[in-house]
Amino acid sequence: MQRPDLTNVDPRVIAYIEYLESIAGSRASSRSSRAAIYNSEPVELSPERAAEALPAEQENNAQIVTISRRGLAKRTLRHTYTRQHRGGMGVFGLDVDPTDEPAILANAGENQTLLIVTSRARAFRYALDNIPSTPVMGKGKLITERFSLEPDEKLVGALPVQATGYVAMVSENGRVRVLRHHLFGEHMRPGTELYKYGEYGPLAAVCWTPGDAHIFVVTQQGMGIRFAEKAISPQGDQGIKLAPGDRAVAITPVYDDSGVFILGADGRGTIRLMSGFSANKSPGGSGKIAFKSKKVVGAAVVEPNDDLFVISQLGKIIRFPVDEVPTTEGVVQGVNCMGLRGDEAVSILKSGPIY
Repeated sequence: MQRPDLTNVDPRVIAYIEYLESIAGSRASSRSSRAAIYNSEPVELSPERAAEALPAEQENNAQIVTISRRGLAKRTLRHTYTRQHRGGMGVFGLDVDPTDEPAILANAGENQTLLIVTSRARAFRYALDNIPSTPVMGKGKLITERFSLEPDEKLVGALPVQATGYVAMVSENGRVRVLRHHLFGEHMRPGTELYKYGEYGPLAAVCWTPGDAHIFVVTQQGMGIRFAEKAISPQGDQGIKLAPGDRAVAITPVYDDSGVFILGADGRGTIRLMSGFSANKSPGGSGKIAFKSKKVVGAAVVEPNDDLFVISQLGKIIRFPVDEVPTTEGVVQGVNCMGLRGDEAVSILKSGPIY
């Protein structure tokens, strides 16, 4: 709109108009600057800088558990993983057969029990002490011999058992369900079914929730949906309507001030702020774009002082600080988090408190 002729207007009114114009111009410039940051191609670290080691974590008993699809597992003291800048190549962390691949990263305390879940939505308890402790590069042992798995059944998740909260799950078909912690106690029957497999389809991901949060579901094509955990019926619901060829890949609890790290198979990731991702009134919507990626592999809510662990198809693991990943309220392609050459990222984990 053109500015009208202000020749006969009171000078005080003109001054006020000019003041308002200056504010509007400043805000527009600020919005333009933020948009430029989010939409421009991010500046990446040089290979030399990305490979630099950061100060080591203080020695403690926290364990990183790595498990392959077929159940080859090992545990390693978390502080022995070298911290790098994002974009580095990482180190080999699980020696697997070429026909197998790493699938799960888990945080656990020294004497905890893991709740291991399969693609057929069956749950097993497994004591951490039964998993061999190895250096960063280790072979591990097969833990599925005690599980009596079906030929097409694979491991998809491992959670440290805890005495509070709920386990939230999402199937590849986008259906969600939440179950209370007491169902997974020491008297749980091995192979307990978490839902009707014929109705829900293969399990995609599981997580612990506090019970009063929102649930954030992300799909392989980068779509996301957020809704109140309490809106899910006891029998479960359709969490997100999927586009043809898409499938759910991640689930995590969030609040209005949460940031969720989302990673693509190409090693690029971002932290999507929930302050810019409005919640649906109920589960079952189509969602909206959460992250620009051809293949999202995981998502996890993070805190500023966390480290992120990413494991690749070839068994490489990188550890880097969360604060090196830019946050955004908009849709972006992300920044390079792991250097991959003929490889793909397959799973993520954030460091956090061990209970």
